[in-house]
Amino acid sequence: MNRSAATICGAALVLMAGSFAAGAAHAQAPSTGSEQAYPTKAIRMIIALAPGGGVDTTGRFLALKLNEAWGQPVVTENRPGAGGTIAAELVARAAPDGYTLLMTSAGITITPSLLKLSYDPLKDLLPVTMAVVSPGVLVVHPSLPVKNVKELIAFARARPGELFFSSSGQGSAQHLTVELFSQMTGIKMTHVPYKGTAPSILDLVAGRVALTVASVISTRPMFTAGKLRALAVVGPKRTTALPEYPTIAESGVPGFGVENWYALFLPGGTNKAIAGRIHEVVARVLSDPATSKLLLGQGLDAVGSSPDEFAKVYADEIRTWAKVVKAVGVQVN
Repeated sequence: MNRSAATICGAALVLMAGSFAAGAAHAQAPSTGSEQAYPTKAIRMIIALAPGGGVDTTGRFLALKLNEAWGQPVVTENRPGAGGTIAAELVARAAPDGYTLLMTSAGITITPSLLKLSYDPLKDLLPVTMAVVSPGVLVVHPSLPVKNVKELIAFARARPGELFFSSSGQGSAQHLTVELFSQMTGIKMTHVPYKGTAPSILDLVAGRVALTVASVISTRPMFTAGKLRALAVVGPKRTTALPEYPTIAESGVPGFGVENWYALFLPGGTNKAIAGRIHEVVARVLSDPATSKLLLGQGLDAVGSSPDEFAKVYADEIRTWAKVVKAVGVQVN
């Protein structure tokens, strides 16, 4: 999503929210009954990405809804950098009392394989909920003589290394998604990293590369105008944002599915009853038809998964990306 579009979306979220009525690895906090009164003071939400993007606007929207539900301020604070690890470390080291939240993206499952972390991502962070998914789509330049995923695989297989794909950077979710696709289909393509999603898409439109994977919101104007061709969505199931497009799994690659989600975490060791209370509010907000419609307009699918459901996804994705990074030999300078 480019910054201007994200800013407009963020403003819509804030207006919508206002219109609704109402440390090191921590030991598990003992149940003293305090979680039943939670919250009794302001909550700090650390947002792992810069202002204006989807993670930021979604986080601020949820902060407003939590404030409405509980009557306690939820103060947002952006701490971008190092692939989201600066924010994650801050929350991992915070007191496990429920008063520090992390809002971040699925990139948090990739960084453990790329960077030396000062925290344990599985022990020092407690998954709360996958709030939304920003569906991704596989797009190609119109000059490429393929109309679907099966044709792309056959075309690439006959030309190992000749197709160039772009991404927002070495080791990015875009990069590794295409690498996973290549591994699962037995094809070989050449990666061209860019400094951000926007330039990677612009060079695809210009025909300097053959394909990429990016969000629906950032590519839809291009493929609806015929400047790109969308082949399939990359998630495990179809998205309401593009219901007519099949998944890659449906298109001949069984088991493939990658989601770029935005999610909430607490410090590890926080009482799970608190995670449950936060999830309860977020799930209720996201199930509201007006919220779902607003998010859909931004290319986002509302989820609101339970802490246990999300914890499994989180752990599984850390393992998946570790295997991909190792197989590809990705190095980040």
